[in-house]
Amino acid sequence: MALLIKSGTLVTAAETFQADILVDNERIVQIGTDLPGPGNGEVVDATGKLVLPGGVDVHTHFDLPMAGTVSSDNHFTGHRAAAFGGTTTAIDFVVHGPGSLAENIDHWHAMADENAAIDFGFHMNITRLDGQVEKEIPGLEKEGITSVKVFMAYPNMRLSDGDIFRVMRIAREHGLLTMLHAEGGDVINQLVPEALAAGHTSPIWHALTRPTWGVVEATLRGAMLAAQADASLYIVHMNAGGEVDQIEYARQHGVKVMGETCPQYLLFTQDNLRQPDGAKWVCSPPVREAVDSARLWEGISRGILQTVATDHCPFFFDGTKPIIFDGQPVAFPGK
Repeated sequence: MALLIKSGTLVTAAETFQADILVDNERIVQIGTDLPGPGNGEVVDATGKLVLPGGVDVHTHFDLPMAGTVSSDNHFTGHRAAAFGGTTTAIDFVVHGPGSLAENIDHWHAMADENAAIDFGFHMNITRLDGQVEKEIPGLEKEGITSVKVFMAYPNMRLSDGDIFRVMRIAREHGLLTMLHAEGGDVINQLVPEALAAGHTSPIWHALTRPTWGVVEATLRGAMLAAQADASLYIVHMNAGGEVDQIEYARQHGVKVMGETCPQYLLFTQDNLRQPDGAKWVCSPPVREAVDSARLWEGISRGILQTVATDHCPFFFDGTKPIIFDGQPVAFPGK
């Protein structure tokens, strides 16, 4: 069936202007002014409204097991929320569990395929590296996956710099993009048990044990590894102004590095962690200071950062109380 969207304000990657859009068989066939109605098709008056392409959220986590529970959105509920906000494609991360990469991908398809409400794709986490995994990485493209993610933090997920370098080289050779979680894992692993031993368990300590200098250093270190590997690199969830400085420097010196930030780092600060309900603002990496948010906004406006994604990974604030979802009580254990 044909669809005519009339008199909307069209927003494209290049310009913003008022026009009509004619859609036939789910494809845009004409853009212009005063387009005639599509016969028996539908006409939507978009006067005073913005008409945008569907959003692509390149960083999401559905059905993610973590800290004795699981993220509270599965692929259906998460996709439905995305569609409600105008996002029509979401890319999730396949957890690198036991078994081969192909077996892990099959497991994620089993959770996603029948539940998907929008278009979706996968990145592949690489959280251990041996000869077998190295042999499997080149086969990811046949699975429809063209990006791998490596970590500099989390004891059960991080790779050494040497292993990250090896992944980058393999990715470069086979046309894959390496994504990097950049944090100072060694320092975090020292600071967290010290804080716990001292009884510092309020939400602000989540940020204080993951220091800003650590992400700045890790971002530059990631750029160094990419430069030596002659590989393309994508830094996920950038949260500190100093990270923008580092990738600006790296790009000026020919390193093929891109940056992503998220709404939480643009809109919230550590002051939110100090509130009575500060646990609602806990995310990893943590939110920073207002000066960091300002530099991230500048990075977006100047094209230093290429992407705003969500890193969507929700958990129930109070896992002891169910909510009503589609008329049924739903509860997940909290973190």
